[in-house]
Amino acid sequence: MSTAIWVVIAVAVVAALAAAVYLAQTRARTRRLKRRFGPEYDRTLHSQGGRTAAERELRSREERHDELELRDLDPRRREEYREQWGRVQERFVDTPEAAVEQADGLVTVVMGERGYPTHGFEDKVAHLSVEHGRTMEHYRSAHAISGRAANHEASTEDLRQAMKHYHALFEELLSVPGGDRPDGAPGSAEAGPAGEAGHAGRAAPAAARPAGHRDDRAPGS
Repeated sequence: MSTAIWVVIAVAVVAALAAAVYLAQTRARTRRLKRRFGPEYDRTLHSQGGRTAAERELRSREERHDELELRDLDPRRREEYREQWGRVQERFVDTPEAAVEQADGLVTVVMGERGYPTHGFEDKVAHLSVEHGRTMEHYRSAHAISGRAANHEASTEDLRQAMKHYHALFEELLSVPGGDRPDGAPGSAEAGPAGEAGHAGRAAPAAARPAGHRDDRAPGS
């Protein structure tokens, strides 16, 4: 073979190897992003209209997240916030719409103390999704119900579900580093809606009680 043919073969081999490396890196990046963002990956894929744009958006979220100065909560603050949540739950019995509004406010306060931005719902979701991607569906659902509640268009059951959704993110934000959580706290989307199990010694949600049983506790307890 002539030198020119060998050069062409060498170039083709190098190009094939480069393409294989690029494909492997792309697949590895996709797997990593899927693991990190969970359901949020598929949502972003749908909203961005393609994998390249979706992964560009998710990597941008990671970069912005890296600029945050996040901090864990002191154990005493965790308990104080859980006590505040308990008071919000008690208000649900008589004023469910107000309780849902207060639950949203309390979640936002905890976000701020952890170091997350607290203005603009989509901006909050973008930053939270990097570490709490599997809980964002809860937060989105709660936010949607809160919007209907503001127009008095949400039923009591809708508001009950909103409390459970807020509680899921609330416990995620309060969770102890390393995954040590109180009994009944949701650890991921697979754990189901927050408050289904409840803390030890507390009553089950109304949905799990016999018909006709008067609900004396808000969901998420």
